[in-house]
Amino acid sequence: MTAGAQPMAVPWTPAPAQLTMAYSVCRGITRSAAKNFFYAFLVLPRHKREALCAVYAFMRRCDDIADDSTLSLAERRRKLDTWLDALHLAQQGQPSDDPILLALTDAQRRYIIPAGLLDELAMGTAMDVEAMDVESATNEDAAQPLTGAASPLTVQYKTFEDLKIYCYRVASVVGLVCIHVFGYRDPAAESLAEQCGLAFQLTNIIRDVKEDAGMGRIYLPQEDLARFGLSAAELLSRPDPARFRPVLALEAGRAREFYKAGDALMPYISEDSQPALWVLITIYRNLLEKIAQRQYDVFTAKVTLSVGEKLRVLARGFLQRLT
Repeated sequence: MTAGAQPMAVPWTPAPAQLTMAYSVCRGITRSAAKNFFYAFLVLPRHKREALCAVYAFMRRCDDIADDSTLSLAERRRKLDTWLDALHLAQQGQPSDDPILLALTDAQRRYIIPAGLLDELAMGTAMDVEAMDVESATNEDAAQPLTGAASPLTVQYKTFEDLKIYCYRVASVVGLVCIHVFGYRDPAAESLAEQCGLAFQLTNIIRDVKEDAGMGRIYLPQEDLARFGLSAAELLSRPDPARFRPVLALEAGRAREFYKAGDALMPYISEDSQPALWVLITIYRNLLEKIAQRQYDVFTAKVTLSVGEKLRVLARGFLQRLT
């Protein structure tokens, strides 16, 4: 047979049993790691729930690589690049034995999720492991070492607009992926989903200030810290919750404004997915208000919603699905 007569390569397709196993693995990862998202996923129809579990498992793998303190920053970046290359090969129809990639590429085809969105998710994670540009460190805090941390304690973003770029990649893009799975027709849903993702990420940033500082990361914008006479160095030991209350309240106010976009998004998505979105927004909103009730003291102990509090929201979500 001449080269010109050779048959075209047919993209590899996993067997149904492989996909069943792959989605099961992603479901297990989501159940064990997604403390808030999993409750919302439970209200979705099965195929949509499985698709979002695959997306979450992919995000979780990216985060695990970025947060692996046993690896140098350069090694983490290389590992993230390798993981993204593996995704690209799977998207092209190359065989894979990774259950996350098997499930994710199947979900991507089923719900027509743009490949660029998945790349953006990985790029957002990579922002946490990229070397700090020396020119962006404009104060002495950027050079302060954090004892026991994997990297120096730095204010990573000068302004809130700078922070929004990071939030877009790690959270707004998640919102865009979600609405592809939920189902929507009006392009107006896209901007609203982006803003809703910002609300979720700001809530996470407020909640995790202490934990992130322990990894050498400060997401509170430098201009916001300076506005209230604060410095990253104050997070090196035992921060005074009262001193950080105003800046955290500022970020909470921004989050509340973005949550309004989530309310506006509801009628734009398919009816069978609206209860899930409501559960997710309500859980995160309640978390933010619980932090506010504690006067933004996220340093004494990590603020979370109890399982009972989440189950009550979930029950109302199931009721919405039935009515």
